[in-house]
Amino acid sequence: MDAQPQSPRISHLAWGRLEVEGQGTFKDVKLYPGGARAWDWRETGTRHVPGIQPADVAELLERGAEVVVLAQGMLERLQVCPETLDLLRDRGIAAHVLPTREAVRLYNELSPDRRVGGLFHSTC
Repeated sequence: MDAQPQSPRISHLAWGRLEVEGQGTFKDVKLYPGGARAWDWRETGTRHVPGIQPADVAELLERGAEVVVLAQGMLERLQVCPETLDLLRDRGIAAHVLPTREAVRLYNELSPDRRVGGLFHSTC
C-alpha cells in the first residue's frame, strides 16, 4: 500500500506565531504533505505588494500538494501575484486565498483527507 504523508495540522495561531503539530513554531510558514518549514520571503523577493510569487508555491507543488491555501495575513495586507494563481490553475491545483484566520481553519479542515499545502503569514 502507498501511504502518503499527511499535511501537518496548525494547532495555534496568534499575531506573529503559528504552532504546527510536530514541526515547531513559526512567524511565517510553508506547509506541505509530510512537513513544514519557515517561509523566508527573502528567498524569492516576496513583499506585501505584489505578493506571493510563483516561486513561493513551487516547493508546495514539488512536495505533492493537490490543493493550496494562501493566507493574506491577519489584516489582509499580503497580496497574491496573478501569475501565482495562473500557475496553480494551469497545473489543476485548487487554490484558496483567505485572511489568515480563515485560511488556518480551512487548511486544518482539509489536511486530514487531502494533500494540502499552504503559505501562512501571521502578522499584517
